[in-house]
Amino acid sequence: MKRNKSSHEVTIKDVAKEAGVSYSTVSRVVNNKSYVNPDTRERVLQAMVRLGYQVNLHARSLAGGQSNVIGLLVVDLTTQYLGEIINGIDDVLAANRYELMLYTTHRRKAKESAYVHMMARGLADGLLISLPREPEAYLTSLRQKGFPYVIIDFRSEDPSDHFVTADNYQGGYDATKHLISLGHQRIGIVTGWMDMVSARDRLDGYRAALDDAGIPFESELLFEGDFSQPGGFRGGSYLLDLAEPPTAIFASNDISAMGVIEAVRAHGLQVPGDISVVGFDDIPTAALLNPKLTTMRQPLQEMGRSATELLLDLLKDPEDKSESIIFPTELIVRETTAPPHP
Repeated sequence: MKRNKSSHEVTIKDVAKEAGVSYSTVSRVVNNKSYVNPDTRERVLQAMVRLGYQVNLHARSLAGGQSNVIGLLVVDLTTQYLGEIINGIDDVLAANRYELMLYTTHRRKAKESAYVHMMARGLADGLLISLPREPEAYLTSLRQKGFPYVIIDFRSEDPSDHFVTADNYQGGYDATKHLISLGHQRIGIVTGWMDMVSARDRLDGYRAALDDAGIPFESELLFEGDFSQPGGFRGGSYLLDLAEPPTAIFASNDISAMGVIEAVRAHGLQVPGDISVVGFDDIPTAALLNPKLTTMRQPLQEMGRSATELLLDLLKDPEDKSESIIFPTELIVRETTAPPHP
């Protein structure tokens, strides 16, 4: 396949040949139809990226396809955290007659950048990016193109960015302060991915609360996790195996907190009798656990709704000034925290 065509000359037939699939398969991918094998869909999308294929939204509309499309990029679809955000997004898009084009990166940074560039070439009118891992790899390009986007659960330092997030620093501070108020002095933390701003902010809040209480930060009480339940289990196991284990653990999200609780039980201990645990997010399952999880609530559905409304406003007025929304977090005290065992 020759690569000297401009992006405007590349056709669906070129993409089909590059990907080794039929013309109709490429058409189904372009129109975001569900009945395409995931591996085939990814092969077609990668072919579009390599060839620089751009979707003609006007032509798609004339052919009966969707022209009002918003792209959403997420790391995966395995957590209630993202499900709550997507519910908020879908509410607004449905009310405004927009379609949602959803892509998952499966936590791969290269996919994140490739998919963003692909959607910015014409697959979507605007883009919502949730929990980006390496945003600077593509945000500069989006800014230069003037392509509308809003970032969710990310605090950007660039004044031209639009983002919606929760106050992760204050949430980390308040979660740790709650444990300190119960009498805990030795408090462990299981972080999320440290290349994510939200994880770093929650860690900074944890450290600030310790400092304000006159409790020295100890590096051995920190385990770098990945926001997953297995990562929480590994982090909890590491902390409990220390020569002097903590009496409480702050997990940077509810899913990893569940892994920490599993680790506590695997060590023959109880929550909160032996170890107190605090999570972050307040996903629906948090209130259904036994014991019910103490956590920091962030308004996930409202974050999704607000980000989508902000993006639609940008589509109506591209010259709209940058705006950021930072929602407060709220401590929800349930059953996984108590004073340390005497």
